[in-house]
Amino acid sequence: MSSTPALLETAPRTVSAPTGPVGSIRLLVVDDHPVVCSGIVQLLGREPGIDVVGEARDGARAVELAAVTRPDVVLMDLRMPAMSGVEATRRIRALPSPAQVVILTTYEADSDVSRAVEAGAIGYLLKDSTREQIAEAVRTAALGRSSLSPEIAARLLRASRRATKRACEPALSPRETQVLGHVAQGLSNAQIGARLFVSEATVKTHLLRAYTKLGVDSRAAAVAEAIRRGALEV
Repeated sequence: MSSTPALLETAPRTVSAPTGPVGSIRLLVVDDHPVVCSGIVQLLGREPGIDVVGEARDGARAVELAAVTRPDVVLMDLRMPAMSGVEATRRIRALPSPAQVVILTTYEADSDVSRAVEAGAIGYLLKDSTREQIAEAVRTAALGRSSLSPEIAARLLRASRRATKRACEPALSPRETQVLGHVAQGLSNAQIGARLFVSEATVKTHLLRAYTKLGVDSRAAAVAEAIRRGALEV
């Protein structure tokens, strides 16, 4: 857990029952950079209808504060010490009265977006978003609606299409994967056969079947495609 004290963690409103303005959106801000976190708090604290009830510097503290302050929305950084934003999101969403989580980060890799959404985040914004865009995402999330920028939505669509494509691809058998693993190590068919106690012809049969499933026609291409699909680790 970060040793840096959160700006609002000692304020009474971070450890008490909800006391903000009636109808206001209770917001918890989570970011491991103090200046960034304080800046977001100051910006959104001036937005009508948004009541910042606390801030945290890491995921573990965010989960603790979410359980105590019962925010409507958590604005969550992605990569932090002690506990990542993805894991913190997963735990916050598992609370008895879970807040909606909007990711606010500098990271936009497809894998980051997918992991955050799978953990339960309802929104995903980049830190170059304007104050108006962030505030609107908070308000949208409080209503239980998704808030994704067009770029992030496109990334999710691409990731979904890739997952669908992988699901439709024929899977390698354990023996085919084993043979390709030996191929990746530079072994010949004869050497692989000796390792696996099978004939060289049997090894060739496994390779040809793997070629068909992977849509390739060479040993190197088979290894590369198997790695790309995640079927082989080298």
